[in-house]
Amino acid sequence: LLQRSPAILLIPGTSSVSHLRENVAAEAITLPPEAIARLNAIGTSDPTSPRDH
Repeated sequence: LLQRSPAILLIPGTSSVSHLRENVAAEAITLPPEAIARLNAIGTSDPTSPRDH
């Protein structure tokens, strides 16, 4: 979601300090374009084909 728009704010829930650290560290993850296309295709008729957005 962070790669879709800089205006998106994720508010993850956490139940422990270790989960909080994992959630904060996730901000640094950058997915390759192929992975983003596959995620965007979830729920479409062809899960391997990217959606136009």
